[in-house]
Amino acid sequence: MSELASTPTQDSLPRRFSDFATLGEALDYAATGQRGLNFHDMRGKLARPYPYSEMRADALAMAYRLISHGIKKDDRIALVAETGTDFAALFFGCIYAGAWPVPLPLPTSFGGKESYVDQLTVQLKSCDPKALFYPAELAEMAGEAAAACAVEGIDWESFGDRIALKAELPAAHTDEICYLQYSSGSTRFPHGVAVTHKALLNNLSAHSHGMEVTESDRCVSWLPWYHDMGLVGCFLSPVANQVSTDYMKTEDFARRPLAWLDVISAADGTVISYSPTFGYDICARRISSQSHVNDRFDLSKWRLAGNGADMIRPDVMQAFVDAFGDAGFKASSFLPSYGLAETTLAVSIMPPGEGIQVELVEETELTGHAGAPDRPVRYRAIVNCGKAVKDMTIEIRDENRRPLADKTIGKVWCTGPSLMKEYFRDQESTDACLVDGWLDTGDMGYLSNGYIYIVGRAKDMIIINGKNHWPQDIEWAVEQLPGFKAGDIAAFSVTTPGGEESPAVLVQCRTTDETERAKLREQIRDKVRSVTGMNCVVELVPPRTLPRTSSGKMSRAKARNLYLSGEIQPYAIAA
Repeated sequence: MSELASTPTQDSLPRRFSDFATLGEALDYAATGQRGLNFHDMRGKLARPYPYSEMRADALAMAYRLISHGIKKDDRIALVAETGTDFAALFFGCIYAGAWPVPLPLPTSFGGKESYVDQLTVQLKSCDPKALFYPAELAEMAGEAAAACAVEGIDWESFGDRIALKAELPAAHTDEICYLQYSSGSTRFPHGVAVTHKALLNNLSAHSHGMEVTESDRCVSWLPWYHDMGLVGCFLSPVANQVSTDYMKTEDFARRPLAWLDVISAADGTVISYSPTFGYDICARRISSQSHVNDRFDLSKWRLAGNGADMIRPDVMQAFVDAFGDAGFKASSFLPSYGLAETTLAVSIMPPGEGIQVELVEETELTGHAGAPDRPVRYRAIVNCGKAVKDMTIEIRDENRRPLADKTIGKVWCTGPSLMKEYFRDQESTDACLVDGWLDTGDMGYLSNGYIYIVGRAKDMIIINGKNHWPQDIEWAVEQLPGFKAGDIAAFSVTTPGGEESPAVLVQCRTTDETERAKLREQIRDKVRSVTGMNCVVELVPPRTLPRTSSGKMSRAKARNLYLSGEIQPYAIAA
């Protein structure tokens, strides 16, 4: 039996940087070449090459089946976004059939069946689809959610066995909705981001220009396809820019994160691969100082190590360089970026080769309040997230929407052809963030010489006695204590029984010893007091308690809601 071969990195097909009117046109063009998608097992071994030509044929067959099933133009079709050929063919099958694919999450390792069914139910009610497609192994959970919403549930294996009777495909237009994307953490109050073909293809073009994609580039990804960075950046962008891509499933990365680096090492050509900060963190932690990383990995071909989806932490990036420098990884490969689903994906990308650059900003400038005279001066390292991508304009504005000067912190606004059309069936939320063709991102930051620096989320701000505190500062402070790591801590404000606002810190605790827990609470209080000057509520919770968004980062908003509702039960304090 001959060994499987990946789709090639290089191709004789002339490269087009996403200059298409519709996503279907993009796949039509990519399918005339040799490149495609490649799915790897949990050990990083190639399991299934999937050329774009084969994907297009499968997608057309799926489109015919959908039309035979009664699916009409502009119907929503919900798809559980498992990384594999079935989802890929169905997603593009929806596109060819004129329907809107709606990627929905897979179950996570926490929360259990009930939590997953609830999440699907809320999102199904929001997008009102004609059907929900899912892998057969999720039939019980996904089927229960579908039934609760009176939506037809279909496993895609049996649907794929149906005869595909040819049918006339509806014409697609560039200004029509292409898909709905649910943004991270959107469970209780879902926001279905409606993206047109024109907006999508403009942003995908911005990716290839911003990253200066070359003939020798291929993409490697473990990011989930229900999150914008995974779906748009690492699935749709490779199609529209004709880039061969190697995938691991997200759950396989979680079990064996270093297999991601194995796939990069084995790649034929130069590599573009993205991860949130925690992906780099977990890899650096898995390598001991005694390991000979150059014996196993060759990371010299990793041209662009993208970083996005959460606040970029320079200390974690440095730890990754320290761990994998001997394997050829270069710090200049880091590519910070900034984006959100409401802009399709990318807002800014660091010019390739400039790496991670930070500015030290005095804490009182971040909070907008002068520090106490006797308080030591503290600085925070703010990472440069690059320059606005092609056709995007960024402004920093004050509370009255007036533009601010360079190096002045305010709300980040942006405008360009890739802004979402709306939040689906939610005009109030749409009007709240889309004003005169500009998007209020909800983020705080500042511009400096054309580069954007993101300070934090405005809605996450902890405001006590009129003074602003970033939850990241509190979380990072607690992480400096022995035994804690990124994602173990969630900081937010609560109202105390006395009616005052106070910072609360939920901390995942692994010790069962009551004396140790009491000591930990005091250490955490002292640490937070040293950063904020305030007393805080410290709650120790069991490991794997804090909820995460679809991109894997800890969700402060959801943690706060679960805590206040009593669904997160802290350890009792011994009398």
